[in-house]
Parts: sequence; C-alpha cells; structure tokens
Amino acid sequence: MNGGSTKGLLDGVPGSMPALTQAQTYQKRAARVGFDWKDIQGAIKKIAEEIKELQGARESREQAEEVGDLLFSVVNIARWLEIDAESALRGTNRRFKERFSYLEKKARAIGRELSEMTLDELDILWEQSKFLEGD
Repeated sequence: MNGGSTKGLLDGVPGSMPALTQAQTYQKRAARVGFDWKDIQGAIKKIAEEIKELQGARESREQAEEVGDLLFSVVNIARWLEIDAESALRGTNRRFKERFSYLEKKARAIGRELSEMTLDELDILWEQSKFLEGD
C-alpha cells in the first residue's frame, strides 16, 4: 500500500447531480466493469422483485428504501434502452401538468371543483386530455 487512498469507480460522480442522472451514471460505470444484467430481461425482473419487496415493507424507513430501490431499477431500464432517465421524467412531468391543467379547466367550465368530483369523473377527463394530446 502506498498510504494514499484509492479512488473507487463511483467516487467521481458529483453528489449534487440530480438523483436520476446520478443513478444512471453509477450504473453505466458499474456496467463498464461487468456489473450488469446479461440482458434487459434481468433488469425488468428486478423491477417486479422490488415491487414485491415494497408491498412487504411495513415501516416508513423500509418503504422509503424500497421505493428508492424501485426507482434505481427503473433507471436501469432507461439505461438499457439508452434513454436519459432525467429527460424522460421531465417529459412525463410536463405531460402530467398539461393534463391536470385540462382537468382544472374542464371542471371550471362546468362550475365544479376538482375536489368535489369523483375519481371516475376525473378519470374520464384525464382520458379526454390524453386523446386531445394525441397519446
């Protein structure tokens, strides 16, 4: 030993990086040295496993860890598909905001508050928003 510290493969990834991007970077680096699934099917199976673990979690700390593991596994799918996870989520956030805004406008147009509407009524409006968007 030379007395100095040896930097690990993941040490150069900034802690200030958005979490989705950080996870994708960790996974890419780990994959470079062979720590990866044989194919995307392994990553997909991992998601099912993480969902099962989340369903079995009872304490909030354990639930938070399982949600984190699930998110990390979903990022792995994005990496396999060569999709930037951060950009994909930003796109989904944008679509959600647009669709929710549609719900608010439609509710106002019929003189209702969203909080007064049933989930079935809201779901009908949600599906309309997707149709109008072209999804």
